[in-house]
Amino acid sequence: MRRKMIVGAWVAAGLATGLAAAGFQLYQPILPHANAAATAQAAAPAAQPAVRGLPDFSPLVERYGPAVVNINVTQAQKAGTAGPQLRGLDPDDPFYEFFRRFQNPGPQGEIPAQGLGSGFIVSADGLILTNAHVVRDASEVTVRLTDKREFKARVVGSDPQTDIAVLRIDASNLPAVKLGRSEDVRVGEWVVAIGSPFGFENSVSAGIVSAKGRALPDGTYVPFIQTDVAVNPGNSGGPLFNMKGEVIGINSQIYSRTGGYQGLSFAIPMDLAVRIQDQIVRHGKVTRGRIGVVIQEVSQPLADSFGLKKPEGALVSSVEKGSPAEKAGIEAGDVILGVDGKAVGRSIDLSSRIAEVRPGSKAKLDVWRKGAAREITVTVGELKAAVAAAAAPGGADPGRLGLAARALTPEEQAAAGVTGGVRVEHVTPNGAAARAGIRQGDIIVALNSTPVASVEQLREVISKSGKHAALLVRRDDARLFVPVELG
Repeated sequence: MRRKMIVGAWVAAGLATGLAAAGFQLYQPILPHANAAATAQAAAPAAQPAVRGLPDFSPLVERYGPAVVNINVTQAQKAGTAGPQLRGLDPDDPFYEFFRRFQNPGPQGEIPAQGLGSGFIVSADGLILTNAHVVRDASEVTVRLTDKREFKARVVGSDPQTDIAVLRIDASNLPAVKLGRSEDVRVGEWVVAIGSPFGFENSVSAGIVSAKGRALPDGTYVPFIQTDVAVNPGNSGGPLFNMKGEVIGINSQIYSRTGGYQGLSFAIPMDLAVRIQDQIVRHGKVTRGRIGVVIQEVSQPLADSFGLKKPEGALVSSVEKGSPAEKAGIEAGDVILGVDGKAVGRSIDLSSRIAEVRPGSKAKLDVWRKGAAREITVTVGELKAAVAAAAAPGGADPGRLGLAARALTPEEQAAAGVTGGVRVEHVTPNGAAARAGIRQGDIIVALNSTPVASVEQLREVISKSGKHAALLVRRDDARLFVPVELG
């Protein structure tokens, strides 16, 4: 059985040509819209009321389409290694064999690898938003406009945890999009995506919002907008418009068995993207708040046992020693229902709301404890292990692994049957750890046969590692070695 994948909608250059040459059918003839409508009308019962026609997206596309750009990325890659097309594909997948056969092996040593993605202009002076995974490890980035002009782009900064990157090109008087509020998005409303699926530039697709605040199993802080818009490799970083012509999201992920569109696509909410963009542009990096708690979802049985009217909030299962939460008086068994007046419906809401708080500032938590509500003020700390927006490559930070971790408490060590160890709190999408299959909740016991008992030790061992590392991981009741390519 082929496994399902959460994959970035990114594609290697030249794919469209290769698919056609391999005999894949890319084009499907359809009936003209007028003929289809006439047929449907003739077949409808006479008493049936007229159905309102589908919306016309052409005015939106004509006005804001020129602000959508194609992004061509050059990456240095070792000869003989799997190309970007093969990353994340199951060997049983039919696309795997196709990519394996048709990618160029090239000469020995370093060879350039080409990749394609999408982006959109947010200011007339050349500021562009896209996905972090589109420009990851890029040695050169070229932006192509709809009028065929091309510009070399500079990566101002990127944030792998939210998969957002900011680019700048040296140009002026550019067409720019209008930004909307993703908070105002309604499930069921029409949305439009513009991008370069499989390298076909400025392709338009439409659908509806299927869900809001969707959490994906990759440990991110992103409350994704789920849609049924056709998003394919190459659409990554492109805009998701509402019918007002406002960008409400950045197309980022698809959920698929094949690596292609299967009706589930996910966009980063624009409200979050704007906050990340502002931090990158103003400070050159992204900082996040943390309070030092391990949380879980509140199920109906747990809600009943805690005296809650319904399952909501984030249940604190443990509190890190010496953390801001412990200093504020947060206890295991507390259910956090709100942060600064904003409701916490699920555990992911707490993670994202705390991450938004500036480190060093205070946050008011609405807490349910022993059948009664109370308010607790906590001074928010900084998530040190998070990857900075412009972190130097090859540094000693655990961000080189693409994860955030914390030391285990003595109680957690005893429960897991380990001495030392660090718990993985967050896995960066498309990072080294994610590509190797490391999960949130894994306990890293050793790295390259060196025992790890603290985040500092982990940093030290990583700094001495080459391009490859072996992690000894405790997962559930098993121990396993996981090979990781650090790059």
